[in-house]
Amino acid sequence: MVGVLIRMKLRVLSHSLGGARAASFVFGALVGLAAGGVSLFLVTLGYHQGVSIGTTVAAAMVLLWTIGWLIGPIIMGGGDETLRPENFALLPLSPTKLAFGLLGASIAGVPPVATVIAFLGLVVGSVWLGVLPVIVAVITVALALGFTVLLSRVVVSALGAVLGSRRGKDLGVLLAALAGLSYLPLRYAGEALAPVLLQNNPELAGTLRWLPTGWAPAAVEGAATGNWLMVIGAVLALAAVDGALLLAYARLLVVRLTTPQTNVGPSRVGRAKASRRSLLPATPVGAVIGKELRMWWRDARRRAMMLTSVLIGLFIPVFSSAGGRGAWVMLPFAGLWVVAFSMLQVSNLYGFDGTSVWHTIVTPGAARADVRGRQWAWGLIVGPVAILAGLVLPGLAGRWWAYPWVLGVLPAMLGGGAGCMLLLSVYWAFPMPVQRGGSPFNQGNRPGCSRGLVRLVSMLFLLVIALPSLVLLIIGQIESNSVVSWLAVPVGVATGALAAWWLGKLAQQRLLDRGPELLAQVKTAA
Repeated sequence: MVGVLIRMKLRVLSHSLGGARAASFVFGALVGLAAGGVSLFLVTLGYHQGVSIGTTVAAAMVLLWTIGWLIGPIIMGGGDETLRPENFALLPLSPTKLAFGLLGASIAGVPPVATVIAFLGLVVGSVWLGVLPVIVAVITVALALGFTVLLSRVVVSALGAVLGSRRGKDLGVLLAALAGLSYLPLRYAGEALAPVLLQNNPELAGTLRWLPTGWAPAAVEGAATGNWLMVIGAVLALAAVDGALLLAYARLLVVRLTTPQTNVGPSRVGRAKASRRSLLPATPVGAVIGKELRMWWRDARRRAMMLTSVLIGLFIPVFSSAGGRGAWVMLPFAGLWVVAFSMLQVSNLYGFDGTSVWHTIVTPGAARADVRGRQWAWGLIVGPVAILAGLVLPGLAGRWWAYPWVLGVLPAMLGGGAGCMLLLSVYWAFPMPVQRGGSPFNQGNRPGCSRGLVRLVSMLFLLVIALPSLVLLIIGQIESNSVVSWLAVPVGVATGALAAWWLGKLAQQRLLDRGPELLAQVKTAA
């Protein structure tokens, strides 16, 4: 069973890697394998300094990789979904057997291989301790790897079961954003604990050994020092925990296969009265604005993209401000981060639409209304959040000098973001297939290396659009002339309006000229 699923996964991966995906896969593989090699080197170096130091370093490395396995799937969209449990729902397999097979198949991939390399530091380091520690290290490394992978699967599956509803998906988005931002507090914790770790602090070393992630290094240390009671206890404890996690994973697979998920909320007729007067104009552009606003509110994937971008844009300056006194300079500019990340995250609007783009292509005059309506809808969602942050946060941080900088650059970036978003959507679209019943963190396809690089460069293009305002701000700063600095505000408004109009015009023309090609790019999203 395990061998069949491993071969199936490898065959699927080999057929899915091509073009941009292959480049992304190679880059991720190099980064992952390099991280595994660094961990192996650090653990081996620790054992060269002594058994106690090597055990502490190995326990810390296993803990870090386990945390990565818990956070990574949430950030990357639900983890490895190459073989989805739903594909095996009709086969005569018990939940435990299916769980064991999927667990074995999950070992085939770059992240597990990188983790194996990192954990092998325990085996390589124990070579200098004797034959028996090496044997114990091989056994415990296998059990520790099973613990890490199983714990990740159980946590992500449990969250998927809890967050399967519409509101649950929103909570999952918040959790994914917080997980994505966790590198900042983890960095500060690492900076604080690294000196203590290198000094082999007894309290920290004891804590690391007592955690489940430290049982494997503790067993190797016990074999090296002759404490066989510790060895037997650690091995049995790891085996028992792995068995419990396997049973829990099997139960969660049953829940996933028998509980339907939904992307829509309950119907509320009272809130959808037709008699309610709309504030939007009764024009094609107004109709598109209304449609887009409802889609941003109702569609789980769109809502996830928008919420995540706003949260990341606000939290990165806030968390960075906790890093030191000088970092508070970032906080006033949180509104600019919101605009940049919101443009980056939602720059594949026609990928979300899939084959429904056909209606826009074949309807005369629909291209202009569609482009302008999407621009206005994005601005109505992102604009108030960014403007409120720009008005409040400089004063909250006590950086009053930042007001002309923020208010001068923000409107230019808003207009540029509204234009770049549509331009990226029509020039570099990619399909966003909907996977029913999967993880709530899974938001669909990914752009690939080339399209992702173009989107990152577009964030720098926003600063180019704001260049007239930046020139005035720099001149006003050099000349100590506040009038010149505040003149950047109306210039930013005019620049943003011009950029939104011009880039939207380019997107509209591209949609008219290359509509069938765009449909071919996103057709698998249907």
